[in-house]
Amino acid sequence: MPKQLPGPRPTLEAVAALAGVSRATASRVVNGGDGVRKPLVDKVRQAVEELGYVPNHAARTLVTRRTGAVAVVIAEPENRIFSDPFFSQQLRGISRELAAHDTQLVLLIVEGPDDFARVARYLSGGHVDGALAFSLHTDDPLPAITRRAGMPTVYGGRPSWGVAGDDRAVPYVDADNRGGARAAVRCLRDLGRQHIAHIAGPLDQTSALDRLHGYQDILPGVDPALVAEGGFTVESGARAMAELLERRPGLDAVFAANDLMASGALRVLRERGIRVPEEVALVGFDDMDSVSEATDPPLTTVRQDVEGQGRLMARMLLRQLSGDSADAAGSDSVITPTTLVRRASA
Repeated sequence: MPKQLPGPRPTLEAVAALAGVSRATASRVVNGGDGVRKPLVDKVRQAVEELGYVPNHAARTLVTRRTGAVAVVIAEPENRIFSDPFFSQQLRGISRELAAHDTQLVLLIVEGPDDFARVARYLSGGHVDGALAFSLHTDDPLPAITRRAGMPTVYGGRPSWGVAGDDRAVPYVDADNRGGARAAVRCLRDLGRQHIAHIAGPLDQTSALDRLHGYQDILPGVDPALVAEGGFTVESGARAMAELLERRPGLDAVFAANDLMASGALRVLRERGIRVPEEVALVGFDDMDSVSEATDPPLTTVRQDVEGQGRLMARMLLRQLSGDSADAAGSDSVITPTTLVRRASA
């Protein structure tokens, strides 16, 4: 147990004196530097433990040129971030991975164009070592902002843009959105459904585009009237479902691009007395437990490991920041698999 000492908190000089080493040696050990023999490292660590020494963050930053913090930038309205379980799962994965490496998470929310200037100032100000960004849209200026700031960045989702005019690949983590969509629509087709509609996500995001393209892969030449665009929210799914029923009242299946929109669609179908799955079969995407298992009937959906993707994003960024070329080699982009989960809605 650390000694409970009265008065000012222990200093690095006190640690060095107790360990019988120079201040420079104690500093290298405390700040993770190299070139100190193991017996001395053990002595310094024992002294740190006995004295209850806590490194001064500002001084440590001067030595290591690292802040020990990472920005997580989400380009969505605040109310959506805190109501959509997708974001809480991804943030949980990121937070757990960063915490395991003694790194702090700083959340930056971009709700509108004016917020980009604020984020640019923050990232350029040296407050964080790197950035994780997800839910970006086609015209987002964030890639150019992080490039100008010299900020190592990993993206959640396959990018649809270059970086400040440079066509080099940027590292990202994404799910097999297109393959998952194919599995969903194939499931509905194999049930004998003839008029399969699609509630797409916002088409300025690659995840929504990939899921639309997967739908079209299985149903080439599909009637455009069977596709309605939503916004990855319950309300937008309900509006899209009502729109589809007006256009094509004879539809017998729906693939929604996420579980929240599927739950909104299910609500409209129930309100209109349309039985699921007897009259209209329904499949979602994401497999958010709080949504897919809570619907009535429980939702057939495509599972992606959202928390695992968050962990991978954080791990890839930490590898970049490590400066170890062998370790950084593991920071290439990753596409994680998806799996169809059969429940009662289809």
